[in-house]
Amino acid sequence: MTYRRLILPGVLAFFFSLCSAGTSLAQNIQLHYDLGSSLYPNELSARPKLTTTAELFKADKWGNTFYFVDMDYAEGGIRSAYWELSRELKFWDTPVSIHLEYDGGLSNRFSYSDAYLLGATYAYHTSDYSFTLGITPMYKYLRGNRKPHAFQLTAVWGYTFAKGLLSFNGFMDFWTNRDLKDTAPVVFLTEPQIWLNLNAIEGISPDFNLSVGSEVEMSYNFVGSKFYALPTIALKWTF
Repeated sequence: MTYRRLILPGVLAFFFSLCSAGTSLAQNIQLHYDLGSSLYPNELSARPKLTTTAELFKADKWGNTFYFVDMDYAEGGIRSAYWELSRELKFWDTPVSIHLEYDGGLSNRFSYSDAYLLGATYAYHTSDYSFTLGITPMYKYLRGNRKPHAFQLTAVWGYTFAKGLLSFNGFMDFWTNRDLKDTAPVVFLTEPQIWLNLNAIEGISPDFNLSVGSEVEMSYNFVGSKFYALPTIALKWTF
């Protein structure tokens, strides 16, 4: 995709499932076919149709580390790459942790401005870990902006149901960017995902970790200065 994608839905879902399963590492790779250029041919005709996302989560006794890398493909190869790296620090037995994050990337035409974030995460889960929720308010420093100091609020969620057959997860970001026009100094982005987990179907091996599904990128002041809803058709393999 031409613009930055924030694929954070796996963080809490990974974290809580790992706590219950007794492991400390999870990763997946996703392939998305974007329908945005078809839905908005006059405005987003140059939007790349293929994006791969690689996510990794690792927990340890001091918290957890998560990162993802997005690569957008166009004619001639990769058009852009973007990554986020976050660290949760917790030295106490409470649902609150310290959150550190870096965001950045580049395209074949320009580089994305660095962003540095500092905040605190509150995490909630049901007793069976089928539903997870995390809320993180953060200070955000937008390097290169004329007005670099900003605020961001992020929420991530995960919900597994139908005996593990379906997963609904995603994130919501709301942040200030005072370099935008004065009438719209905020950005909103959410990317809910729905997955059909094939290994939960009777007769399919539990080690066949392929999921098929969709993501809808809904944004305001992100792709453009209005609201967009951009769906994808997607595959995911969980390692």
